[in-house]
Parts: sequence; C-alpha cells; structure tokens
Amino acid sequence: MRIINLLLFVLVAAGCSIVDKVDSTEKSLLIEAGFVQQQVTLSEGGTLNYWQAGQGKTVLLIHGFGGSAVTSWQQVMLQLSQNYHVIAPDLAWFGDSVSQAKPSLEVQSKAMIQLIDKLELDKVNVVGISYGGFVTFDLMINEPKVDKAVLLASPGVLFSNADLAAMNQRFEAADASDIFVPQTPKQMRRLLEATFIDFPWYPSFIDSAIFERYFAQHLDEKRQLIDGLTEDRDRIASNINVDALPASMLIWGENDLVFPLASGIQLADYLNSPIVVIPEAAHGLSNDHPDIISRAIKAFIQ
Repeated sequence: MRIINLLLFVLVAAGCSIVDKVDSTEKSLLIEAGFVQQQVTLSEGGTLNYWQAGQGKTVLLIHGFGGSAVTSWQQVMLQLSQNYHVIAPDLAWFGDSVSQAKPSLEVQSKAMIQLIDKLELDKVNVVGISYGGFVTFDLMINEPKVDKAVLLASPGVLFSNADLAAMNQRFEAADASDIFVPQTPKQMRRLLEATFIDFPWYPSFIDSAIFERYFAQHLDEKRQLIDGLTEDRDRIASNINVDALPASMLIWGENDLVFPLASGIQLADYLNSPIVVIPEAAHGLSNDHPDIISRAIKAFIQ
C-alpha cells in the first residue's frame, strides 16, 4: 500500500521511471537512517543481499512472496533500528538475491543460517511474514541461535491440503503457484488486491511497471518454491518437538483472505503462543500496519 501511494505521487510529479524512482526513494530513506546494503556469498553458489543497521538485540526480518526486504519491511526497519540491530535480507530469487541451489524452503532456511553465521550472531530474534513465516518456523526448529520468533500471517505446519484447496478456491486458481507467482500484470493485480486493505485505483500501465520490477524475475524458481511447500511442510512436521521450540508470538489480520484468522488461532493454540489480531486487517500486515507491527515486536522481544 505504501509503495502504491508513493507511485501515485511520483506519477504526478515526474511521469516517468516511476518504479525505479520509488525504489530509489525507499532505499535512500534507509541509508539516511544508517542502513547499509551488503552481500554474503552462499556456499551453494549465488549471493544473499541484506540490509542492516542499529544496535542491541538482533532482529532478523524475513519477507514473503512478491517482494523484497525493502518493499515488505521498510517502515518496520526504520522503527526497529532505533532500538535494535536489524537485519533484513532478500530471500533467494527475490530482490537482489539468487542461489544456485534447487529452489526449496530448506534452501531459504540454510541461506538464513549462513547469514547468521557470517555475522557471528550469538542470538537472533526472527520475524517472518507469510512465506517468510514458513522460513521462520523452519529456523525455530533447526537453528539453536533463534531466541524468539514472531510469525505474521503464516500457519506453519498446520496448513493442511484441505486448507490449500480452500485457498485455491477463494482465489479461483488451479494451484497456489497461480496465485503467488503471477505470470501477467493482471494476475499480479488480483494478488495485490487480495493482500492489502483499501487497495487504491491507479493507471493500468503502472501494473506493468510494478510487475516487471518486482514479480517478473525467476518465475520458474518461484513456482518451484510454492509447488514444494507441501513437501517442506511434511519435512518440518516430522522434526517438531513443540516443547523445545523458542518462545513465539503470532500477528494476524482479522480479514486475511490468504490465511484466514482461524489458521492463526489454531497455530497459536498448537504453539501455546499469544496472538495479536489486528481488526479489519488483511494479509499485507507489514505494509498496512507497520506501527502496530513494530510496537508488538518491541513488546515481545524487549
């Protein structure tokens, strides 16, 4: 939502190179706040791009599908970095990151572990939204350095095949990759309208610009990530000892169309974790409600 509003402003002010200007503005604000953009070379080949700033307890922010660290977390990054050491990576095949491994959730988790090791972190608090929440759940099980975890609109291993079928039906899609890996600007628009509250009108040609900048790259790899999620879910589920997991908190939107609130309540009961429900909120919590998200994270990991 924030990016769309900025796009409209830049459209009126400049009328050209819209997406590039917005992207540059978002990153300039981070740099002014002390963030530095850096890279880690992955052991399997490829590069993981990340941003970091601040001091104190470490907070690792993991974004979801269809975006990057900056597009998903910019406002949260700015707020949290005033009190914490904030790290926000681009997942592999998103933003400025790419891996030479076969795409899977496990590859994403191992890339996060490589980043944690590279930065020589003793403890890390992990915050993941949507697909990033699945990565976070994997880290809760397999990375002992995780101190606390926050899951935003992400049901973890409790997303059943029946839940998957119901989601596909809500979106009138044959499978989940048709939803989350749009092949055209029109398909992208359907995803964005279902993700954010009060999605604004804007000229249709901006759809093409947004699609080319944030969605059009690495389509095959992204489809493999989505298509492999049920296998990843089963792998993670086979390794769970709930009593041994780090403390966690959930944040959910009341009107989430991707993963309905009932999924969040079920996961909160399973993990014996508190859940923060944002009234009338949809799926794109970090963009629609960055102030609420930042305050909740601070209160939990203080």
